[in-house]
Amino acid sequence: MSKNNAPKFAFFYLLSLVALVFTSVSVGIIIFQIINKEIVDIIDQFQGSYSDGAMKFAISTIIISTPIYYLTSRQIYKNLFKGNLDEESGVRKWLTYLILLVSIIVMIGWLIGIINGFLDGELTTKFMLKGLTALVISGSIFSFYLYDIRRENIKGKKDKVIKVYFYASLLVILVAFVSSWFIVESPAETRKRKSDQNIISDFYTIDSSLSNYYQKNDVLPQSLDDLDMDKYSRLDLDDLTNPFTDKKYEYKVISEDEYEVCTDFQTSNKEEEYDRYKDDQWQHEVGYQCIGQRVMDRKLNDVEVIR
Repeated sequence: MSKNNAPKFAFFYLLSLVALVFTSVSVGIIIFQIINKEIVDIIDQFQGSYSDGAMKFAISTIIISTPIYYLTSRQIYKNLFKGNLDEESGVRKWLTYLILLVSIIVMIGWLIGIINGFLDGELTTKFMLKGLTALVISGSIFSFYLYDIRRENIKGKKDKVIKVYFYASLLVILVAFVSSWFIVESPAETRKRKSDQNIISDFYTIDSSLSNYYQKNDVLPQSLDDLDMDKYSRLDLDDLTNPFTDKKYEYKVISEDEYEVCTDFQTSNKEEEYDRYKDDQWQHEVGYQCIGQRVMDRKLNDVEVIR
């Protein structure tokens, strides 16, 4: 190998290593999240629960890192086949062993996290499936590069093992990638959910301002406009509109210390039975909903959805 080519091939190896780490970890994340989605643990609702954000990160990473890995790897093996990259070169040997080292480190990190989750009470089935996933992914990468560094007489010789690995690994990545789309929330649904979360945030502000008004006046205001005179109110009345319909929220006094706020919702926050993010105070279905609250006794936490 020409000394002038050493930086170029070092670049290919290092870039392929970075892309490989991102791709393999993302495939693992997708499989882990599928396991979390399909095997629900009602006790552990933090560490072992499904994360739509993690799934979206893994999908985004695969879209970018997978083509980079296969393109850079193709350049490496094409130059090995042509003899432009010497099989005994220091760049190839040092950086291949670096890839082996990184694959071991990733496997150790994964297994430590998985075992820690198991010791913290995660279901045995989930522990075994995640452990098997980590071992298969890391073990496959390690065994491939160990085989690759031990190869001899590479120039002009096509290797079936290399070809099988590339097609098999690409198939696994594609299966994981396609499977993730059947589980992850779509961009349109995410926008709807975030719009509804903004509404709930407004409802919290309304509730806090109404409580301040009630504590000061011993009565609920007949209209949200009355809160404009309340120096304790944190409301900007001009912003109290549904971001989707652009209609103002409806406010109704039910009794001396009870009220309802009404608006249209695009999603339901009742669907996930064991969702740790579920807001018990402001539960709603899809469509026009009125949610009742009691201002004084927060311990009662009365929530009533009127259909």
